[in-house]
Amino acid sequence: MKLLSFDAYTLKWFAVIAMIANHVAIAWHTILPFGVLLPLYAIGGLTYTIMAYFVVEGYRYTSNLKKYISRLLIFGLIAQAAHPMVLGVTSLLGGIFLNIMFTIILALIVLLMYDKIKIRFLFWLLFIVACAISLFMDLYFVGVLVPLLYYAIKKEGVRRTLPGIIAGIIFGLLSTAPLLGYMALRNAPGREQDAYNFLYHSGFTREFLMVMPFFGLGCFLGAILIKNYNGDRGKPAKWLFYIAYPLHLAIIAGISLALGLTTFSLFGF
Repeated sequence: MKLLSFDAYTLKWFAVIAMIANHVAIAWHTILPFGVLLPLYAIGGLTYTIMAYFVVEGYRYTSNLKKYISRLLIFGLIAQAAHPMVLGVTSLLGGIFLNIMFTIILALIVLLMYDKIKIRFLFWLLFIVACAISLFMDLYFVGVLVPLLYYAIKKEGVRRTLPGIIAGIIFGLLSTAPLLGYMALRNAPGREQDAYNFLYHSGFTREFLMVMPFFGLGCFLGAILIKNYNGDRGKPAKWLFYIAYPLHLAIIAGISLALGLTTFSLFGF
């Protein structure tokens, strides 16, 4: 008998709670003490590791992919109203920054291309294009890569663990880079103003830069949880993520406005 065993319902609740914690950390990072900020932000890594697994399961077993994508699009548009007040207005490259629902839609399109396009060179070329598009969406290219790994890897034990491990390594490396850049400026003689400007333009505090690499640990935790998925659906939870996602963004945005941590906008305008 396995020591740990989780059904789909329980895993999805883990993902939702971790998502809320992570978004609280991002939205309120300027007022939260480091000891609170660190676990709240880090645990968020398990969210997409779990959700991506069930996105792939949904893709495999849905009877109507168009309806699946339509639901994601509708709730994505609703969530986008408050999304910039919680997670920021601009993407990594500047310009609009779309929420995770759009990342999932793009990931589903990539899965469909993986099935339909038999010329692998063409598929990988289009995959690179999709990764470029994902830079304007939440989680960037990792949000497209992880579902593909869950879908393409055949050995079940490896399939459940490797995508989360890879995501954790990538996020750890990507989020360590700005911290190292800041520390190099801060410790260089005469570069104190450059270090301050680095923080100012990034929109982050020094403490937040320090917790960002720990997001990868959440991804590793997500891999452990998925490894212990028992295959049972548990209670029906079809609408859990659809409703929780825009609702929690609206609540966090409202509290942030009341605390003066953000300014009111809809869709970033």
